[in-house]
Amino acid sequence: MKKIIFIRHARAEDPVSGISDFERSLTVKGKIVSKEMARRFKGNESNPGLFITSPAFRALETAFIFAEEFGIKPDNIMIDSNLYYKADIRHLLGLLERVNEDINTITLFGHNPAFTEIPDRLCESGCEFLTKTSIVCISFPIKSWKDIKLGKGKQEYFLKPEK
Repeated sequence: MKKIIFIRHARAEDPVSGISDFERSLTVKGKIVSKEMARRFKGNESNPGLFITSPAFRALETAFIFAEEFGIKPDNIMIDSNLYYKADIRHLLGLLERVNEDINTITLFGHNPAFTEIPDRLCESGCEFLTKTSIVCISFPIKSWKDIKLGKGKQEYFLKPEK
């Protein structure tokens, strides 16, 4: 079985002049919620597999907070610029083709609208909107990442922050 876990970045600072969208950092509340969600995530997932994140600072910060919860070193987090610039199903499938078959779970950190649209297309039952720091896990009864098909995934769990 292969699993893809989508984690939308936490709440970021509002856009201000002089700071690009790419450079926006998490707010204090975003960091707190990320730590809470990382603990909840660990309750569902003993091995989150390979972490792959968008290079945007808010996604990277979110990935680092989750990595710390699992004892994963920042150097072991893969960065994929397509998760920021071109996040769509075609690019995700291309990314999966490069993942070693020994890895059964990947955890992705990125942005909407792609992080709602892609899981929705992968799950046979669809997927609800991912609010900031929401997590959805989709499993596939396959042995190779190349065998992932749209509409064939099963939503294993969906976690979202408490209001």
